[in-house]
Amino acid sequence: MIEGGLPARKRRQGERAAPEHGSLHPGSSRSRTTAAVEGPAPRVRVLLADPQTVVRQGLRRILATDQAIEIVGETGDGRSAVEMAERLQPDVVVMDVALPELNGIDATRWIVQRTKRTKVLILTTVTDDMAVRRGLKAGASGYLLKAAEDLDLLKAVKAIARGASSFSPVVSQMLLRGYLGNKGGRSVEDDLALLTDREREVLQHIAEGKVNKEIAAELSISANTVETHRKRIMEKLDLHNTAALVRFAMRKRIVT
Repeated sequence: MIEGGLPARKRRQGERAAPEHGSLHPGSSRSRTTAAVEGPAPRVRVLLADPQTVVRQGLRRILATDQAIEIVGETGDGRSAVEMAERLQPDVVVMDVALPELNGIDATRWIVQRTKRTKVLILTTVTDDMAVRRGLKAGASGYLLKAAEDLDLLKAVKAIARGASSFSPVVSQMLLRGYLGNKGGRSVEDDLALLTDREREVLQHIAEGKVNKEIAAELSISANTVETHRKRIMEKLDLHNTAALVRFAMRKRIVT
């Protein structure tokens, strides 16, 4: 028996020595294994929330052209968008502002609060200053107009997924003007901020033309509770009838 174990096998003429432990050569099995373990980067998981089926179909076709993006779900209303975001945990939600049940801005606020990691890209035709400010205050990471090019949408989704922001040029200019022209004073959404989350929900349903009984069924509360919310909303906003509530909701882009 030889101390230290078996002697090394004598190499035949022309046979190369095996690489030392830990060394790698291009094409070696170890380097190939390492590459296989690392694999491709994970795809960006996207949830679509738009009230129009044809628009969602178009967005699917655009996003499907990039292999780095995966569509994990779609919905046509804000309440479902919040529920699906909690369940699916997408990287990015592409969200319209004008959603039934729960508008896109309030849905954005809920998603950002409840999922923590999910980012929201607002994709809409709404361009007024108030909607942009409310969207960003709700936690949206980007605000893109539907008139944008396909490539702009793809870039925006991937940028937001990695923690950056993305805005249409017109929105960027609007934000810059607002920043430069802001000399204090009353915020454009001070009065809306007087309402609780539940009161904003009730206000949206009222503005959508639903009666107390319908709202109660939607929110799983009693009709009396809905009426109490209605009265409190009117008191806080100093509005005195349903028509005034509807005009207020439209002005604030709660409904369009």
